[in-house]
Amino acid sequence: MSLTSYTKATKPFEGQKPGTSGLRKAVKVFETEHYTENFVQCILSAMSGSLTGCSLVVGGDGRYFCKKAVDIIIKMCAANGVRKLLVGQDGILSTPCVSCVIRQQQTAGGIVLTASHNPGGPDADFGIKFNIANGGPAPDAVTNKMYDISKTIVEYRICPELQCDISKIGTQEFTVDNRPFTVEVIDSVGDYVTYMKEIFDFGAIKNLLRGTNGQPLKILIDAMHGVTGPYVRRIFLEELGASLNSAVNIVPLENFGGHHPDPNLTYAADLVKAMKEGDFGFGAAFDGDGDRNMILGHKAFFVTPSDSVAVIADNTDYIPYFKKHGVKGLARSMPTGCAIDRVAEKKGVEVFEVPTGWKYFGNLMDAGRLSICGEESFGTGSNHIREKDGIWAVLAWLSILAGRNMSVEQVLLSHWGTYGRNFFTRYDYENCESAPCNKMMAALDAMCDDASLVGKELSHDGKTYNIAKIDNFAYTDPIDGSVAKKQGLRVLMSDGSRVVFRLSGTGSSGATVRMYVESYEADPSTFTKDAQDVLKPLVEIALSLANLKEYTGRQEPTVIT
Repeated sequence: MSLTSYTKATKPFEGQKPGTSGLRKAVKVFETEHYTENFVQCILSAMSGSLTGCSLVVGGDGRYFCKKAVDIIIKMCAANGVRKLLVGQDGILSTPCVSCVIRQQQTAGGIVLTASHNPGGPDADFGIKFNIANGGPAPDAVTNKMYDISKTIVEYRICPELQCDISKIGTQEFTVDNRPFTVEVIDSVGDYVTYMKEIFDFGAIKNLLRGTNGQPLKILIDAMHGVTGPYVRRIFLEELGASLNSAVNIVPLENFGGHHPDPNLTYAADLVKAMKEGDFGFGAAFDGDGDRNMILGHKAFFVTPSDSVAVIADNTDYIPYFKKHGVKGLARSMPTGCAIDRVAEKKGVEVFEVPTGWKYFGNLMDAGRLSICGEESFGTGSNHIREKDGIWAVLAWLSILAGRNMSVEQVLLSHWGTYGRNFFTRYDYENCESAPCNKMMAALDAMCDDASLVGKELSHDGKTYNIAKIDNFAYTDPIDGSVAKKQGLRVLMSDGSRVVFRLSGTGSSGATVRMYVESYEADPSTFTKDAQDVLKPLVEIALSLANLKEYTGRQEPTVIT
């Protein structure tokens, strides 16, 4: 039976501007009539000449509204001339897996349904983003085009009669407007697991967990009821042979079990507690869509994301992928601690400082100048795909522990002994009123032009810092020359310490103020001190400099990491 598509009249919605990782809004916004259809049409229209006859990947983190959105996307892709869709079973695909499938199947891109680490459920958040043919998030030029279309859209195309069962793996063929249209429902984890077995030595990791060369390593992996549950089951329980009690919360739920699926010390408190009270030697947690991770050692020894990516970059000899392909360069987002810079200097490779947003790493990877990168927001990855990858990071750490026969804490102490320690913390003030936060950022921005501040001494609790520079970070892409401005206010101190202020682009409402504080120490006697104690003087100076409490109305941050 041949199906017919239809053109539906619509009108623009305000605010359909993709942020650092797509469009994120409350579920109730996406449920507004025509809202989701409008944005999907903007994605498809932005593809212009590459749309007709192409293949796309579709999948998401399984949160509430995901299956409904998949149904809409299938109907609209059929109506807009897409030739084939690769859809994760039940709509489930982790964000790293979407990138993996795009690259391995050489599709024109993919539509990812996720609000990442934001809460899920009818009263929580949803999100849609577009990944291009390299597997990475759409660059500014593409998202700007989508936004421009959203402001003038008057119609969208859809095939409402098309019914597709995404619960069973297999291929379904349709004819729409006399054109063939195929939906292939794929195993949500298959391609990704196969790829991980090529990248890492699963035998060495299995021996580590079994204790073949010593004591067995007890691990505890928390999927936080997000998309990584099936991946954790297949990789850690089935492939690597970890015991059943090594993994918790591995059933994906539409509301993530009522929890906030953000792998940090605040929202993964249950894991932290279990690690402190148990005899596990290694712990990890993932966010809703599987691209973020948190690493813990014995008794919940916390590895900052800034240290995590630096350690992985320094220990690539234990990962077969890098032994085969080499390490071409390292990178971090601007707010991320500078520990990886010191590794790059020692290894004699390039290091890049880019704006927040994984898309900025993509050009460097495609040009062969970047192999390993990370963001302080618990994102770590490499050029194996074009997204950050939580499970990849955990496998990298287990590979290092197996190769060095050390505990997590021993690896960190060894690393700091070689490079010194970049103490780092981030304060998040979530869901603040936008207007006063914008005023705060404007006041900080004005300081960039105040020459009298250079050299000024700032003191608290016996610690003094001298301002070397205040600027609003701008980035010129070394590959295509594109420029990203106003990416975060930096207060750089003469001793290398830094304070950074940003308004986050990953929330669905209000404003989230992020304050980043970093200080370098070369004295080994400081390495085991608590980061909050070491950084407290600079934190207080930063709060005072920005008048942050006054502008936000908050006496304490929502989250400290």
